[in-house]
Amino acid sequence: MIERLREYCARDRVFATNHAADRFRQRGISIRDVFHAVQVGEVIEQYPDDYPYPSCLIVGEDLHGRIIHAVLSDEGTASRIITAYFPDADKWSDDFKVRRQEL
Repeated sequence: MIERLREYCARDRVFATNHAADRFRQRGISIRDVFHAVQVGEVIEQYPDDYPYPSCLIVGEDLHGRIIHAVLSDEGTASRIITAYFPDADKWSDDFKVRRQEL
């Protein structure tokens, strides 16, 4: 899936809803940061049954080298950014790839 998402980024076929874009700005994340995370990152979770399109969680870096998570859909010819955030170190492994078990 990551190769297709990279292709969508290269072709400028990645979109964000107004709500998602507002949330990025609140968190200090730009769409360019998400594109960079897709280019350098990897898929750590897949959600094949997401509605209306399958999606995945990517861990990567923003343009400043900070770790971010981004959830993107694969809509067949384009992608939609569902969310992007800076992961909480208390909820993720040291490399931010595996969720910590809740006690």
